[in-house]
Amino acid sequence: MDPKDRMGGTARRKKSPMSDKPKYYRGSGDGKKPLTRDPLRGAKTEYDVIIIGSGLAGMTAANILGRSGHRVCLLEQHYNFGGLATWFKRSGGHLFDISLHGFPIGMKKTCRKYWSPEIAARIVQLDSIKFHNPQFSFETSFTREDFSNKLESVFGIPRKTIEAFFDHVRRMDFFDDAGQTTAELFEQFFPGRNDVHRLLMEPISYANGSSLKDPAISYGIVFSNFMSKGVFTFSGGTDSLIRAMRAELKRNAVDCFNSVQVERILVEDGSVRGVEASGRRLNAPTVLSNANIKSTVEQLVGPEHFSPDFLKKSDAVRLNNSSCQVFIGIRDGEEIPFVTDLLFTSTRPEFDSASLCDMHGESRTFSFYYPKTRPGSKRYSIVSSTNANWDDWKDLDPQAYQREKERLIEDTVASLESIIPGVRSKIDHLEAATPRSFAFYTQHPTGTSFGTKFEGLEVSMDLPTEIDGLFHAGSVGIIMSGWLGAANYGAIAANKIDAILHRGPKVTREGALA
Repeated sequence: MDPKDRMGGTARRKKSPMSDKPKYYRGSGDGKKPLTRDPLRGAKTEYDVIIIGSGLAGMTAANILGRSGHRVCLLEQHYNFGGLATWFKRSGGHLFDISLHGFPIGMKKTCRKYWSPEIAARIVQLDSIKFHNPQFSFETSFTREDFSNKLESVFGIPRKTIEAFFDHVRRMDFFDDAGQTTAELFEQFFPGRNDVHRLLMEPISYANGSSLKDPAISYGIVFSNFMSKGVFTFSGGTDSLIRAMRAELKRNAVDCFNSVQVERILVEDGSVRGVEASGRRLNAPTVLSNANIKSTVEQLVGPEHFSPDFLKKSDAVRLNNSSCQVFIGIRDGEEIPFVTDLLFTSTRPEFDSASLCDMHGESRTFSFYYPKTRPGSKRYSIVSSTNANWDDWKDLDPQAYQREKERLIEDTVASLESIIPGVRSKIDHLEAATPRSFAFYTQHPTGTSFGTKFEGLEVSMDLPTEIDGLFHAGSVGIIMSGWLGAANYGAIAANKIDAILHRGPKVTREGALA
């Protein structure tokens, strides 16, 4: 069992030309394995649009634009496509999904509209979601009806108050921000009820990194999406989803290249001209960045191309927190009983949203992967996720870093043992990922798993008003986080780019033609 930092890429051994000693590439510890091929082989010199990053926002935008007949080039720095919607394999037949991939029913509509009916048909509802903590313990379908019943029967909240709360958050709109925080929203309807705040906030914090201090509208929009029909996932696993999406991209003539490092977005006279990537220049009148918004502004483009007012706003954008994950592989031939699909568990007596990121925290989620997850498979695996702060991990020396990862693994297995007694004897693979892992594999600053806080959305939307032909889509503003938010933001950006390519004039922030 090897807890080394290897999330998303198998360790490879290579003999150095200067030494007989083997060199292992183990993620953030050793760096990437040097390429022995041209990652841009077959790339054209001219495109209509170049998309940097193949997260669900980038891939969705690429598919829409390719289907519309545009010449699209999709560039991904990792060897896998999908961004955080990805997977990795390990010896012993293990296959692990990276993301905590539960999403609202809206993902089904998004995939049907922007991908294919076949992909949408494989989105299925989770059978069970459970909460277990000192304040309450129960199973839920995670729908408005079931949450309403639980709030009344378990927590004793009057039905009239419950209905008023749900109606209020359902009406929340991005363009109608009352300036209220999520904590203030909860106190308005459920004053002093820390247990209710925990029920309402904890799962959303794990979904997009939000806290009680964030704007209430960012909470309300995401929470209402989940409350519609419950939580869904993709039958077949993330690997099957991304393979299906890549096949669709190929059908729509999108040129996809992996292991490509984009060094620069080229800007001349206030307009995009293309990119420099892996030592080559690729030309295009439009570029969509699916990289982090701050990285896009500060590194890929450069501050010299933006107005002082825009840079002031960009500098003020706060990055969201990161994550830790522990990947638990069950030995081939062993089984575990059905517990639930998704478990929110904590030993903390009362809820405190900031404590969800504690390095030695008491709260975590478990995603259970049974054979039903990948029909035809007989394998079981479990992924534990905790929110995390970059500052707790960034400066650890190698020995301290290894100790903390081993502690994280041991704490996680001990917690799992309380849920499935004897499970330790069935485990033959354990591996941890930290904020440093996320930073290395995604190139997101501070290893952020959830993009930016709310103010990042305005900066993202304003890019084309600063530089003609430059767009951004990805995890920003909390409401654009997660699989559904990212995919929908990719669709929004694609529609704006399509208008530019067909009609030419510059777009305003709202997407209208100037």
